[in-house]
Amino acid sequence: MPIQLSDFQKIGLGLSIFGVGFIFLGMIMLFDKGLLAVGNILFLAGLIKATALFFGGIAIVLLGWPLIGMIVEVYGFFLLFGGFIPIAINFLRRLPIIGSLLLLPGIRQVVDRLCETRSMV
Repeated sequence: MPIQLSDFQKIGLGLSIFGVGFIFLGMIMLFDKGLLAVGNILFLAGLIKATALFFGGIAIVLLGWPLIGMIVEVYGFFLLFGGFIPIAINFLRRLPIIGSLLLLPGIRQVVDRLCETRSMV
């Protein structure tokens, strides 16, 4: 049964494969800066909005507007790593002390909501 991919998924898959390939070649060529840079650009091409917001927030903080910069930076961070949040929370639930804290009444509802709204797909 072949996997059906949309055109956007095919483009994203191609960019990711080429990005990983260039990063691998850059590592084999003794960490060649050019190949590593091209690999990073291709690998993060689908996340350009999130990356721009994250680094734009850092720039705004450096320009002297820390509150606005941090808000933009946190939003960009959640766009970049939002799919990783459920994985991290499920890992934290298995830890002895932190897992017990995540089961407390007020915290449990927030954590459950974070896990159900974020998905890797």
